[in-house]
Amino acid sequence: MNSFQKIILLLKKDFLLEWRQKYSIYGLILYITSAVFAIKMLQDRPEGETWNVLFWIILLFVSINAVAKSFLQESKNRNLYYYTVHHPRDIIISKLIYNVVMMLMMSFIGLFLFVLLLGDPIVYFQQFLLMVITGGISLSLLFTTLAAIAGKAGGNSALIAILGFPVVIPQIILLSDLSKPLFVTLQVTGWWQFYGALLLLDFLIIVLSIILFPFIWKE
Repeated sequence: MNSFQKIILLLKKDFLLEWRQKYSIYGLILYITSAVFAIKMLQDRPEGETWNVLFWIILLFVSINAVAKSFLQESKNRNLYYYTVHHPRDIIISKLIYNVVMMLMMSFIGLFLFVLLLGDPIVYFQQFLLMVITGGISLSLLFTTLAAIAGKAGGNSALIAILGFPVVIPQIILLSDLSKPLFVTLQVTGWWQFYGALLLLDFLIIVLSIILFPFIWKE
């Protein structure tokens, strides 16, 4: 069995486990719905800048709940079994892909609920949709890497918050700042250059995860 087949097998396992434990997905959907509904009760139709900031904050907390558990829920015996039959590169790639799919699904649900309940102040919707896709991928990649480190450091979920705080805050600010011009009619120059920097950051996270995870896994 080659590496690609093993990645597909690991992905199939993760999706089957998620399907059997539907309460995890339902809990995330309930969390998003409750948060957006609470915002609507407090401020019915927020202005564009407030709408944008609230959206990314909600997406941040959703990503923590959706992605951070990916390695923390694995038992020591299961990890030992994986160690004997899978290469660590296959494991981290499968986790990255799985969490990206999950986070994209939650991002689209969040965007739908925001537009449905809080209105649509977005001027450049296509670019903002691109930002939602890229932002969801960015957060999932980052928290998958942090969860892998925390999972191999005693499985303490608090470690994710400690490691993630100095990294996640600049990323959320970047996502919010990149999205802000999409709520006004003025054309902002240089937007695509900053968007390219965000893509480069995502690529670096993927490369570092694949390179560093085998060393963490040996521990």
